[in-house]
Amino acid sequence: MTGASGFCGAVVARAAAGSGADVVCVGRRPGPVGEHVFWDATTGTPDLRGADVVLHLAAAVGDSGPEREFAAVNVDGTRRLLEAAGTTPVVWVSSASVYRPGPYPAAVREDRPTDGQRTAYGRTKAAGERLALAAGAVVLRPRAVYGRGDPHLLPRLRRTVRAGRAWLPGPDVTLSLTAVENLASACLTAHRWPPGAYNIADATPYSRDAAVAAVLGVPVRRVPARPVRMVAATGLLPALTPYALDQITDGLVLDIGRARARGWTPKARLTTS
Repeated sequence: MTGASGFCGAVVARAAAGSGADVVCVGRRPGPVGEHVFWDATTGTPDLRGADVVLHLAAAVGDSGPEREFAAVNVDGTRRLLEAAGTTPVVWVSSASVYRPGPYPAAVREDRPTDGQRTAYGRTKAAGERLALAAGAVVLRPRAVYGRGDPHLLPRLRRTVRAGRAWLPGPDVTLSLTAVENLASACLTAHRWPPGAYNIADATPYSRDAAVAAVLGVPVRRVPARPVRMVAATGLLPALTPYALDQITDGLVLDIGRARARGWTPKARLTTS
């Protein structure tokens, strides 16, 4: 597997080892378990010889930055990995960020268009997964992965806290989140699924405000979304980006029926009351 030194990858690697698999962590840094084989996803070709299954979680992530830097990993790195994998089954971890931006009048299924992304991350992940799908891989699309050690979602939410309140733009919305344990369980079984894309999320969606209050341990207060979006558009606050606002105001709910039909059941859940 690739990306084993990251937040999601480390959880998947431990789960794989716990299931009895021999784990080989392919990347620049070792993973938490198993053997380490060096690979720089921006330049080289990974050594995947002897692998029974390839789990690809390595990615360039972020709200902003040069598109070429994202593409070097998410597109070019994917191409080299798929070539090295050959006929070995590949599970390619994508993101719900590939979907065309909202509004979303109903739960989003896998056939929603994957274009019009507002970030280099979203555009290059969509391009990378097109390569993976064309090669016959299984593609997983989680949304807002959370859990212990999360370096992305939780720090972002903590920045909304002032004077003992979490200040969120716009009205409460219903949205999907993905516990890292649910992503891991999907990763370990998806190589048996038919090739294609699968949404991966917790069993039921959440109230945004209830979820944030539960995670941060403080009550939520709302502010008008329009002036916040105006500030975000200026770029004066690097942590406040249009994409970050989309994540907490658009109310994206994923339809996970396709993965459930393969026998996958998400068991982990955020306690909100």
